[in-house]
Amino acid sequence: MHRTVRAVNELTARWGRAAPAAGRNTALSAPAAWAPLALLAAGAAGPAARELADALGVPLDLAAGSGRELLAALDRTPGVTAALGLWTADRLPLEPAWTAALPPHSHGRITGDPDADRAALDRWAADRTAGAIPRMPAAVTPDTALLLAGALTVRADWIRRFWPCSQQPEAGPWQGRDLAGLWRRTGLLDRVGVADTAAGPLTVLKVLGRRGVDVHLCLGPEDADPGAVLAAAVGTAAHPRTVRPGTGLPDGAPGPGLDARWVRSHSREPVLHVETVEFDLADDHDLLERPDLFGLRTAADTGRGHFPGISTEPLAVESARQTTTAVFGPRGFRAASVTAFGMAAAGIPAPPPYLARRLTVAFDRPFAFLAVQRTSRLVLAAGWVADPTSAHPEPDDPELDDDPEGDW
Repeated sequence: MHRTVRAVNELTARWGRAAPAAGRNTALSAPAAWAPLALLAAGAAGPAARELADALGVPLDLAAGSGRELLAALDRTPGVTAALGLWTADRLPLEPAWTAALPPHSHGRITGDPDADRAALDRWAADRTAGAIPRMPAAVTPDTALLLAGALTVRADWIRRFWPCSQQPEAGPWQGRDLAGLWRRTGLLDRVGVADTAAGPLTVLKVLGRRGVDVHLCLGPEDADPGAVLAAAVGTAAHPRTVRPGTGLPDGAPGPGLDARWVRSHSREPVLHVETVEFDLADDHDLLERPDLFGLRTAADTGRGHFPGISTEPLAVESARQTTTAVFGPRGFRAASVTAFGMAAAGIPAPPPYLARRLTVAFDRPFAFLAVQRTSRLVLAAGWVADPTSAHPEPDDPELDDDPEGDW
């Protein structure tokens, strides 16, 4: 499993380096894409197989086993659920060896009725993410013969909650905004640390969850590239010894956003005071916009087939998309992701059985965050917060929000 964790985290770092755009929220989940990609790679041949193996970071003969191993490990992790779904058209014969190598999954039909197929796919996405993602990222087209999707949800309830406050930054991109701030204090100074990275010094705060999933908030230099900070943050999660703990930091400003000093107090106990903001992000990724990152350049060439291990019919990738959401609040963190790969017949296509109008629509909409499985250090979800949540109206009775059985 260690090899798989390293490979998935490397994909997270490469994707994180390329994904964030200035001023734009980003959320992504490499595990939710890696597992389906590994299962597709197990059925690929030729250049497509080599490209997929290179992108995955594992030998091709280990791809199927690694994909199964990752999904099983995710599903065993408290606070994490993983699911795999496969839909095929009746006209597509599947290779028994490939289907036998798949982990437990649901298998549905592509009927050719666009409304019925869309409803079934959306229902699967919503059911597997507790409603966080109501629509399947990739749509079925008249050419779609196979669709493989992976879903992942992450829940971390804080061991110690944050308390809401109004935050009005006096400088920087959020200057003048009234934000939904959060604060808390602890005597554990080593919850924060500083790492020297390729992106510059990085301040890393670990927020511990109850069931083994933690969230790291990572602040880089003001002028640092968001992608470089996010990639560096993944490196600190994978190699925690690179982070100098708070108890060993010098006085002054040892890291971005961090102040260390001795102060007069009524207690000898050390104090770490944390201020941050709530965020609620949603992001959509077209993986074919970065085909080399995911090993899909040749696999998306519909001039010929690339997956003889999946079907005797020639297949190519026609769509590859991911939708990810992430919410950080007073009581915990939630993330959900669905990644879908649509496969169409390749080579000389048969005349499609339906005449349908096709519309394509694109909705194009400053610290990094990671959700990290504590023991394996697998990064489950990652992102960049460019636009946090605005301040909430004051509740009539703040104590009404202190329900441990509520949403958080």
